[in-house]
Amino acid sequence: MTARVFISGFVQGVGFRQFIKRSAVNIGLTGWVRNLPDNRVEAVFAGSKEQIEKILSICEKGPFLSEVKNVVREWKENPPVPGEFKDFKIL
Repeated sequence: MTARVFISGFVQGVGFRQFIKRSAVNIGLTGWVRNLPDNRVEAVFAGSKEQIEKILSICEKGPFLSEVKNVVREWKENPPVPGEFKDFKIL
């Protein structure tokens, strides 16, 4: 499965992307995370539903100093295109 996530709140300039990458790699997910111009963070996670639900819970808390206000999820049951996500990257 894959999930596209938009995280809003005080999530830029507090190590949020690095926190998400480290957590995703530890869980075994692939995908990417990036800052958006509107001060949100966007991420795409690929893995099992259980793995993605675990990272979504982590996204809702965020790292120390962050303040997450909202996490919007878009689920896709189709697997990613082979080779689309080889690892987890910060874009």
